[in-house]
Amino acid sequence: MLRAAAACLFVLAAALPARAADLNDYPTSARADYVFGCMKANGDSRQALEQCSCSIDIVASILPYERYVSAETVASMDQQAGQIGSLFRNSRLAKEALEDLRRAQAEAQVRCF
Repeated sequence: MLRAAAACLFVLAAALPARAADLNDYPTSARADYVFGCMKANGDSRQALEQCSCSIDIVASILPYERYVSAETVASMDQQAGQIGSLFRNSRLAKEALEDLRRAQAEAQVRCF
């Protein structure tokens, strides 16, 4: 009976969606790239390093890495003029990915800066 209950709990735990914080799936290079860009925007100081490191940790705890990459791609393509940029600006999925990133960054802003 105990084994059956343990097996059932294991199956339920495996079926639960993983939170981004549980995954810790951001490669170091992605975290460093975020921190470098953030520091350039916030003053290249020791305080900016601390705040920007905190910021990527918060973003990573909210968004799985795949979603972050999608949102960053949309953000960079959104800057493009013409048809290519328009495809990204007008796509529902692209807008949702970008909104997710903006919400995560807003939470990071509140908690880290």
